Amino acid sequence: MSVAVEAVDLHKRYQDGQRIVEVLKGVDLAVEPGELVAIVGPSGSGKSTLLHCLGTLDRPDSGVVRIAGADVGGLAGARLAAFRNRTIGFVFQFHQLLPDFTALENVMLPGRIGGEPAGALEAAARRLLDEAGLSHRLDHFPSQLSGGERQRAALCRALVLEPPLLLADEPTGNLDTESGERMLDRLFELRARHGTTALLVTHNPDIARRCGRVLELVDGVLS
Repeated sequence: MSVAVEAVDLHKRYQDGQRIVEVLKGVDLAVEPGELVAIVGPSGSGKSTLLHCLGTLDRPDSGVVRIAGADVGGLAGARLAAFRNRTIGFVFQFHQLLPDFTALENVMLPGRIGGEPAGALEAAARRLLDEAGLSHRLDHFPSQLSGGERQRAALCRALVLEPPLLLADEPTGNLDTESGERMLDRLFELRARHGTTALLVTHNPDIARRCGRVLELVDGVLS
């Protein structure tokens, strides 16, 4: 399952002390269902800000974000939370796993929040962890996992509800080269298997080249 993603004339500003910093200066973006797109650019160029706006974690000051043709700017509160939970899977540079939950419990969390039947949810979580090479780590806590294992568990959590859109923000940025490669292999493999639309923010040109299309964020505009 996949969706189209569209951004039209996105602007985003932040207050930095006494000055206003304009991070996004009219970003336009169109991603087809099932596409894998890399967004590159120097540190501080606004890549994460753009991803957060596309993922409804932050609101642009102006402009429109559409996912599956729906203007997400009109959603708020419980409706927005439910939409995000069902539609978008996130993978961040730091895994954001809950330390007191096992790998299996962490992966099940979005489904528990969404009220999914426990039996089907656990089966889906176990299947994803097995696909990610973590079937022997189900009952381990994040502190007992390696950095690469934690990131793969976070990827499974992002995909457990089979969201049509996956957003990954520097998912290998906190890993060594070997662990990062394994993480990427799993990400691309699972994304392809589930037919998910995906946008991946990275500063690494080698990672970007593995994506179907590469866009660069320069001076607040995509090119």
